[in-house]
Amino acid sequence: MPETSMLKTERLVLRRWRDGDREPFAALNADPEVMEHFPATLTRDESDTMIDRIETRFEEYGFGLWALEIAETGQFIGFTGLSVPGFKAHFTPAVEVGWRLSRSSWGHGYASEAAQRALTFAFDDLELAEVVSFTSRTNLRSQKVMRRIGMTNDPADDFDHPLLDEDHPLRPHVLWRMTAEHWRDGIH
Repeated sequence: MPETSMLKTERLVLRRWRDGDREPFAALNADPEVMEHFPATLTRDESDTMIDRIETRFEEYGFGLWALEIAETGQFIGFTGLSVPGFKAHFTPAVEVGWRLSRSSWGHGYASEAAQRALTFAFDDLELAEVVSFTSRTNLRSQKVMRRIGMTNDPADDFDHPLLDEDHPLRPHVLWRMTAEHWRDGIH
């Protein structure tokens, strides 16, 4: 299994989680604007449980959602990485690239830069054939990142998230894909 404890980009470090990440991660998850496209904000306990679950997934799969920090300052700004969706849909089983960043770090290209690094790991180290990403139809910021990193969307792939009630406004989701072949062709 490839070493997954730390990945780097020019400006960012993607690393395993530390106890010191818990407080800023809880603040990020409690921010209504950051969590606008999720069913609810998270409490501190829910946020801590999420970190524990992420770390368990690293042990289980050999990859996960890395804590994300700015290399120059060491400032924690969120997460970016790979996960296995925990629900059944027409595209599962799959590996997803995802991110969640603090509001103060938006607009600097960090999500795209970190997602590109996670995709490089997925295709070059894990040798995956495909990586997906998905979000609510209303999350245009994340869809811009998906487009920027070279993923493609076929509206026929879009789906209703099975873990949300039928009348939930966030239930309609878009699915974006990146194949290893597309990645290697340099269209990213």
